[in-house]
Amino acid sequence: MKSYNGNDHTFVICAYKENPYLEETIHSLKNQTIKSNIILSTSTPNEHIINLCEKYEIPYFVNPNPKSAASDWNFGFDKASTELVTMAHQDDTYEPNYVEEILKAANQNKKDDTILIFTDYYEHKLGKKETSNLLLNVKRIINFPLSLQCFWSNRFVRKRTLSVGCAICCPTVTFLKKNVPFPLFDTKYKNSCDYMTWVILAEEKGAFIYLRKRLLGHRIYAESATSLNISENIRVKEDYEILCHYWPKAIAKLINSIYAQSEKSNKV
Repeated sequence: MKSYNGNDHTFVICAYKENPYLEETIHSLKNQTIKSNIILSTSTPNEHIINLCEKYEIPYFVNPNPKSAASDWNFGFDKASTELVTMAHQDDTYEPNYVEEILKAANQNKKDDTILIFTDYYEHKLGKKETSNLLLNVKRIINFPLSLQCFWSNRFVRKRTLSVGCAICCPTVTFLKKNVPFPLFDTKYKNSCDYMTWVILAEEKGAFIYLRKRLLGHRIYAESATSLNISENIRVKEDYEILCHYWPKAIAKLINSIYAQSEKSNKV
């Protein structure tokens, strides 16, 4: 089995328009205890993005055929040439030991059949660091079984966790590229493309690994795509459709309504 190191990992920053938090995200990637590769992918090239890429010597790629967030993510994912890939959102920050912990987990799985590794996270909200709220606590309970090595490769367990809502935070996820299909992200959905991707990957043979460490700060603010999609009920509609893969419509509707209550913490 190969032993993975920083040269085997790439952060792909998914940048859109002129986001005021992009430089803070870049700082968090540059300040990792184990250095890895950083590239940027965008479908909206502008001076703000280009200047930051030049300032921090980050290669950038422009999607010539932008269609959706999922298509942008697929484009960026394809540009990463390493075996381990993390899709970094432009408004989130990573703890300095994120890469270190991801590599440790990848090397711990001696079968080398890792599909994805994801972590716990906290929220940046209204200028404060929030480590515990209803949504975060619900997600931690749902994900707990996947923190146990005996369940890493258990498809039944991972499907049961996904059957009660999307508890995997997309920017915390690192993929082992050789073990996932391409295109990776489902392009049918506007908001829940990541959730549908987890559902598809859950059917594959291999490991889902959850690290119970808060290694990412997920920013919650009114202009974020997540907050906008929740306010417009896009997420509720799409999550319901995905839950119907696991349940009869009445049960899916009930689960979705309960889970949606916990997501109120994403509104500011």
